[in-house]
Amino acid sequence: MPLPGSNPAPNPAAFGRVAVLMGGWSAERAVSLDSGACVLDALLAAGVDAHRVDPQPADLLQLKAQGFDRVFNILHGTPGEDGILQGACALQGLPVTGSGLQASANSLDKGATKALWRQAKLPVADDVLLRESAQVDIDAIIDRLGLPVFVKPAWQGSSVGVARAADADSLRLAVAAAAEHPGPVLIEAEIRGAEYTLGVVGETWLPPIRIEAAAGFYDYEAKYLSDDTRYLIPCGLAPEMQTAVARLAAEAYRVLGCAGWGRVDLMIDADGQPKLLEVNTTPGMTTHSLVPKAAAALGWSMEDLVVRILTTTLEGTP
Repeated sequence: MPLPGSNPAPNPAAFGRVAVLMGGWSAERAVSLDSGACVLDALLAAGVDAHRVDPQPADLLQLKAQGFDRVFNILHGTPGEDGILQGACALQGLPVTGSGLQASANSLDKGATKALWRQAKLPVADDVLLRESAQVDIDAIIDRLGLPVFVKPAWQGSSVGVARAADADSLRLAVAAAAEHPGPVLIEAEIRGAEYTLGVVGETWLPPIRIEAAAGFYDYEAKYLSDDTRYLIPCGLAPEMQTAVARLAAEAYRVLGCAGWGRVDLMIDADGQPKLLEVNTTPGMTTHSLVPKAAAALGWSMEDLVVRILTTTLEGTP
């Protein structure tokens, strides 16, 4: 099966026995199972010897012993995106899709991500990071960031626990809800503008997508449940702005040390200035997901996409 715009794909036998890790125990389990089912079906259709693995913690160090030659990681959240799986695979000498341990940990932690981007002088929204949310000075946060703000559990993805707060009472409630998840709470000033996302597979950047949620907020429902969210490809940006956005996304990805595949999310504010949101090192692969939509715009089937991602685990692959 040739891959459009590249050398022919490896013989599926070159991958050996592949564990498709899905599900797990994070708050994103349901999305991971949906993504994993799509990935598994596509790998099997491409002739890959792929197997479903819904792991418990002890299973992560037994993958090599179970006869697997490599891992297609589609675990969202912990342990697939925080470095735990990457470390376990490294101990076994087992190739795994996506970024390594440190890049995964930095990317899942929104506070660490923004600190590294600020150090590199990349544009981000102003924010307050709460390491301890028991006694929060709501008035001080509003004085600094204004209203509305977005409240996010700093160690979660898939918009789990994210809320928009337009007044002091809703901010207080949103902080309390976000604090129920492990890790700090991130409060960000609202960026008024359009949201875009850019996926990458290996060295190939996919076309940017403009996201238009019907309710104006790209939350969990808009991502995974709603059929009213619009995904615009072409995204409508002028060529020079599209080039600038692609360069910014690539630099943001590089600063975090990411590799293999992923997705960079950003917004362009009312003044036409891009601001980075986050990097997802194991993006969704459901029927609503962004990377498959962008790949399809290049003419890639789902089978092409998953084989390209898996090919990045072969020794010597760029």
